[in-house]
Amino acid sequence: MAEIEREAMEYDVVIVGAGPAGLSAAIRLKQLDADLNVVVLEKGSEVGAHILSGAVLDPCGLDALIPDWKEKGAPLNTPVIEDNFYMLGEAGKIRIPNAPMPPLMNNHGNYIVSMGNVCRWMAEQAEELGVEIFPGMACSELVYGDNGEVKGVVAGVFGLEPDGSYGPGTEPGMELHGKYVFLSEGVRGSLSKEVIAKYDLQAGKEVQKYGVGMKEIWEIDPAKHKEGSVTHTMGWPLGSNAGGGSFIYHLENNQVYVGFVVHLNYKNPHLYPYMEFQRFKHHPMVAELLKGGKRVAYGARAITEGGYQSMPKLVAPGVALLGCSAGMVNVPRIKGNHNAMLSGKAAAEAAYDAIKAERSGDELTAYETDVRDGAIGADLKKVRNVKPLWSKYGLTASLVLGGMDMWTNTLGFSLLGTLGHGKNDAESTEDASKHKPIDYPKPDGTLSFDRLTNVSFAMTNHEESQPCHLRLTDPDIPVKVNLPKFDEPAQRYCPAGVYEMVEDEDGPRFVINFQNCVHCKTCDIKDPSQNITWTTPQGGDGPNYPNM
Repeated sequence: MAEIEREAMEYDVVIVGAGPAGLSAAIRLKQLDADLNVVVLEKGSEVGAHILSGAVLDPCGLDALIPDWKEKGAPLNTPVIEDNFYMLGEAGKIRIPNAPMPPLMNNHGNYIVSMGNVCRWMAEQAEELGVEIFPGMACSELVYGDNGEVKGVVAGVFGLEPDGSYGPGTEPGMELHGKYVFLSEGVRGSLSKEVIAKYDLQAGKEVQKYGVGMKEIWEIDPAKHKEGSVTHTMGWPLGSNAGGGSFIYHLENNQVYVGFVVHLNYKNPHLYPYMEFQRFKHHPMVAELLKGGKRVAYGARAITEGGYQSMPKLVAPGVALLGCSAGMVNVPRIKGNHNAMLSGKAAAEAAYDAIKAERSGDELTAYETDVRDGAIGADLKKVRNVKPLWSKYGLTASLVLGGMDMWTNTLGFSLLGTLGHGKNDAESTEDASKHKPIDYPKPDGTLSFDRLTNVSFAMTNHEESQPCHLRLTDPDIPVKVNLPKFDEPAQRYCPAGVYEMVEDEDGPRFVINFQNCVHCKTCDIKDPSQNITWTTPQGGDGPNYPNM
């Protein structure tokens, strides 16, 4: 690509991704110095278009960043008024009392929100401060300086030929250079993945772990709606097949967020996370709630679950990893947005001090220290053993031992120390011959839906003549390795129906329907041969989530 000539624009800080972490960083930089030149580049068609989160928001991040957020009209409209935890069986449920749970599990003072709408509001606050925000600008490459530091990104490449080459109609994009580059791409971002590998930032840390979260928005019968109610479940339908659980959040306007998370370290390649979600909605408790209602939106996204011990080193020369790019989700709380905001604020403060001292392109070690020794580290350290306990010993052990460990951690110590995770999620997949196929009920079209119908409710779109952004290292592996050994699990782990095996006269053929992609990144994580690399399509393509 060296022969491609591009214009370059110079900034103090270049931020990739207009999620809660990136926007918090942009806002804080301009709060500290209105004269700093700050740009935020967002691959979605608008801010919020690619934001998908539960979400019950702990407002501590907003409190630290914009203390008067209520007066400024932040869309935190639904305070949590009740917390429910259930263990589900196929036909019944057991209520888990709130009293024995550690205080950190209490949602009092939190809000049920659309993080897409929160980010839209944050973008307005940032622009009022003078931040430049460019949606529809996918960042496809990093730009390196003479000393190996990250000095910028390439953004806005459009019209590539189907084979990925530059043609007569290609717009080559621009280089945006900064004294520092912040990567706030969310889970498994393509540039973050490159930086982690190039600078070996995972060295000495545990492997990162992930889940896939799927979510529908339902409009339900007003008589069944309980605004401010939060329900979490574990158990059925997953049982011993996989870790995970559900969430049901009642927000305003008779709407309910119905979500389901499957941990991606499951062993059985026949498992079909999307169909587990659809089956869950037929549980009597859930079916009764949704009866007479209608689904109005669908989406899916990977979730970082490795926690404190899996966070990579957060800085390399010229670059910092923010929020979910580094994995700052508190797994038992199912919350990461507050830490994303706090990380953005911390990175901004470190960059401001560095720029004021006339530094650039070095490592922002103050940011690393702030995250690990400050509020984010304290939040994640208390719960660091819940996920490895669940992975190794199952749900019951996680509830009992994990609960005890969280209690002792609130007192400042842990009998367990810091547990490791072992294998990554791709390596956790076992041969199909070791497991029985799972017979899933056919969706009824009322409570449960086939994948392609549901994907239409994500309003995802990709310009079809562009190169496929889902790249195979070896195009023969799906048929020659993954199919005989694992029954090609890409057919099932993708929550958008991107991958399928088609029988031709010459035998099976692997098909990638990249137009369906909702940018969840599950394939990049779970493919047992690690043969699929998710790269960014051209800007503006992908899902268009309204108020996820």
